[in-house]
Amino acid sequence: MSLWMAFTIGLSEIRAHAFRSALSMLGIVLGTGSLIATMALTRGIEVGTRIFMQQMGGLELVTVAVKEPSAAKADFANLSPGRTLRDAEAIRASATLVSHVSPELTAYANASSDAGESERFQVRGIVPDHFVIGIHSLAAGRFLTDLDVESGAHCVVVGHAVAKSLWPGESPSAVLGRNLSLDGVPFQVVGVLSLYEREEQSKARRSGHRFRSSRWDPFRSKNESILIPLTTLFYDFRSGKNPLDALETVKLDALTLRVADLDRFRGALDQVRTVLDTTHRGIDDFELETREDWFDRVEASVRAARLSGGLISAISLVVGAIGIMNIMLASISERVREIGIRLAVGARRRDIFLQILTESALTSLIGGGLGILASLGLIELLKLVGPNENSPVLTWDAIVFSVAFAVAAGLLSGLYPAWKASRLDPISALRYE
Repeated sequence: MSLWMAFTIGLSEIRAHAFRSALSMLGIVLGTGSLIATMALTRGIEVGTRIFMQQMGGLELVTVAVKEPSAAKADFANLSPGRTLRDAEAIRASATLVSHVSPELTAYANASSDAGESERFQVRGIVPDHFVIGIHSLAAGRFLTDLDVESGAHCVVVGHAVAKSLWPGESPSAVLGRNLSLDGVPFQVVGVLSLYEREEQSKARRSGHRFRSSRWDPFRSKNESILIPLTTLFYDFRSGKNPLDALETVKLDALTLRVADLDRFRGALDQVRTVLDTTHRGIDDFELETREDWFDRVEASVRAARLSGGLISAISLVVGAIGIMNIMLASISERVREIGIRLAVGARRRDIFLQILTESALTSLIGGGLGILASLGLIELLKLVGPNENSPVLTWDAIVFSVAFAVAAGLLSGLYPAWKASRLDPISALRYE
């Protein structure tokens, strides 16, 4: 018997017993649909997490954090100047694998606009590299320049939330050139940052609905940014606090950098450590915080979710395969005389084996195809009830893997019925009633 003949006979049997075949397919349909939906959901979580990490600086972002020196260096801790602007200048000059360096000073000030609005915000003194390191984009105007920092200019770039709060109803372009007072010190707005938001916030805004959520907003600090030149913040807000402070020696509130090439990430960190060991005079009162641990934890969580969801869905497929086996065994009991006649007129045992196995595989293949359709509906349901930024992402590899697994389960479930049918004795089968 050819494979094509076994295929056509198998289809005829499935059509002839449509209700019984539908029942045997049901487990495969549910198992395949749930497996595809699970893989799409975990893929969506993975994609959403990667996008979020990129928006927050990506793996290239490294923070120079302050820590207590080790016990061996504790007695000499006062020899280190701490985290200062000299660190940033030394890294920029000597760490060739680092593309951008952003030192930062902060202060809190009452912000008053020429529209009569006032609110208290954190003010950050930064340098132009902050634009790249912070993954910023502009809705209007320009960002701070090296000339602004060198001259200590009284210009400011504000976040979207600040612009909306201090100039209600004004567009970003209308805010350009307006006057902003920070604790009485006048500044001119030269740029307005774009609105940073999660996807669900964006969809709610585009549809005209008010978005309400008690969840932590990772973009709040970016939307509430008030950015002025680092030199301006020091001279206008910090220099009077400690007469001994100079711009080069004042303690920075933050120091971040961006690695130029992830393939040389470890080399870049080694360069930065070497530079900081020199500027800190051998005192280990700093540490380099990277996103690798965070990224590894996220990847591990996604893998665990994919594995657990896949195992649960695979169990559904196994249950469906057992259902196919039961139906095929019942079918063989009904077709004993038919099989006996075929054996009596010259059919080989392997032909009977191939026919039954093909029917089992066709049943699981059709069930897998219907499972694809079921998964589409399930994925749409998950999009409605799940967070939009982690919306399920359907991929071809998930479909191919799930259907292949379903067909494999069908083939395995058909082995025993096919073997049992092929071992029937023709004489006994012809006498069967």
